[in-house]
Amino acid sequence: ATTHTDLALRARELSVPFQAIPNASIMSAIGSIGLQLYNFGQTVSMVFFTESWKPSSFYDRIKENAQIGLHTLVLLDIKVKEQSLENLARGRKIYEPPRYMTVAQCAQQMLEIEDERKEGAYNENSLAVGVARVGAKDQKMAAGTLKELCDIDLGNPLHSLVLLGKRTHELERDFIKVVAVNSESFDRSWEALSNTS
Repeated sequence: ATTHTDLALRARELSVPFQAIPNASIMSAIGSIGLQLYNFGQTVSMVFFTESWKPSSFYDRIKENAQIGLHTLVLLDIKVKEQSLENLARGRKIYEPPRYMTVAQCAQQMLEIEDERKEGAYNENSLAVGVARVGAKDQKMAAGTLKELCDIDLGNPLHSLVLLGKRTHELERDFIKVVAVNSESFDRSWEALSNTS
């Protein structure tokens, strides 16, 4: 989004005509999983952590959304046409194999940051929906706790995750319960979510 805005501003500065043509996007397609778009707050991105780099800026946005009861759409990292530090330093145009973050990796990293920050934005029993290939014929969904989603395999990319907010409507619950990893833990977590003030 920032890149598109930057390109548009540069085109305007240079008097280059342009037209924005909307395309299919996860930002609108996520509504097909049964969650009401007007119950979504700020969208965040989750990057692949390294041993020395674990950015947690996403956490503050999730916390803000949680405080007002809104869902958070988490966009997962994609690494394509990336060079290793060594190849970059040596000027070699050798690229690493593509990597696509999974719902399981995202849930694990989210819990790792909550464990470090301990601010209660979410916990291992927080309800979330993992999705893969939204809008495709082989779309997959799984609803469960973050802990359960740490072990979920939704297959090929692209994946996204939605952390549910306390304003979740019963129709939303009914729609996603069909894809619950475990109906009993889903009901327990739903009850806890519904009772948060």
